[in-house]
Amino acid sequence: MIRIGLIRERKKLPDERVAFTPKQCAYLMAHYEGLQIVVEPSPTRCFSDAQYAAEGVTLTTDLTDCDILMGIKEQPGEYLIPDKTYFFFSHTKKKQPYNQPLMHALIDKRIRMIDYECLTYADEQRILGFGLYAGIVGAHNGFKTYGQKFGLYHLPAAHAVGSYKELIAAYQHLKLPNIKIVLTGSGKVASGALDVLTQLDIEGVEPADFLTHQYEYPVFTHLKGANLYARKDNDLFHRDDFHAHPEAYKCLFSKYVNQADMLMNGIYWEQRIARLFSKEDIKRNDWRLSVIADITCDVDGSVPINVGSSTIANPVYGIYRATQQQTAPYQNTKDTIDVMAVDNLPNELPCDASEYFGLHIEKYILPEILKPESDILKRATICTNGRLTKKFEYLSDYAYR
Repeated sequence: MIRIGLIRERKKLPDERVAFTPKQCAYLMAHYEGLQIVVEPSPTRCFSDAQYAAEGVTLTTDLTDCDILMGIKEQPGEYLIPDKTYFFFSHTKKKQPYNQPLMHALIDKRIRMIDYECLTYADEQRILGFGLYAGIVGAHNGFKTYGQKFGLYHLPAAHAVGSYKELIAAYQHLKLPNIKIVLTGSGKVASGALDVLTQLDIEGVEPADFLTHQYEYPVFTHLKGANLYARKDNDLFHRDDFHAHPEAYKCLFSKYVNQADMLMNGIYWEQRIARLFSKEDIKRNDWRLSVIADITCDVDGSVPINVGSSTIANPVYGIYRATQQQTAPYQNTKDTIDVMAVDNLPNELPCDASEYFGLHIEKYILPEILKPESDILKRATICTNGRLTKKFEYLSDYAYR
């Protein structure tokens, strides 16, 4: 018997997503002998308590008898039940300062913390994530921002329509101007953005053509791998070498800033990886970019003019090119760059995103949970029994008081 509890989201701006939908809970309990799923009531979840009850799922505020507790975003330390196994996005693996109190609580309460972000195959390919829907909503928000900035067209907010199917319907009669778009990245985020580009009938062109041609219709080019990075010493790109020594590589994006109107950024970034451009670059006389959808949203990261995360309610801020200072968005001028930097984009389509996420847990992670031992779960375990696991010992100065 394994008992899984779906916990209530408790961040200051509660997330509406959940690990399993009501119908998924019912299906799993019917098809996996000995599996029980209970749900902690929540007033903010995209699926109501009544929807879970209608599927025969037990709602309870007492989760102490659960073997596994699953959430989405960080759970405040005071709500963690000691000696339990938790799954959620802890946002601690990069020593995020704002989550150090959570890290201390995980250690103090002897939590077995299995981070969704760390669930990987042996080759470090991630298994779970909301990247697809981040890409979908991020790309949509980029187009919405461009239309609003220059008064060219109107698109509804993703959260206002409620589903991706309805979002696609909003594209049916939209004809875009002849803008040029750069998409970066090679993972699920880029896949989601590509789907929106396809739905909008935007033509893809090769990077070399993008740099040398102007078009009478909207186009995009997709930069990844050798089109985005090269070694500083010989201008070559080798994927394994880049992953092992990213600091040895330069970024090639700067030559696109005088050709692109919009950037959709979907790359993974960390401190050793070169930024897409510098803060000084935005002062260039030939700078053309006017909208940046920073979908992966690393503050002062690959997009150095990301000066902070925005919100679903207010997703965009402006940056003055001359001073690099933040200003109001949607100014019809090339003197400002509008930055979309929402850090919880999938929460704009929470039901669709939750269904997608739950299906992947069922297919790839639940079988690992039911095994006596799992290398996948072991690799994703940040701490257990009050100690960091060997893989995450680099967090020692962050995790221990």
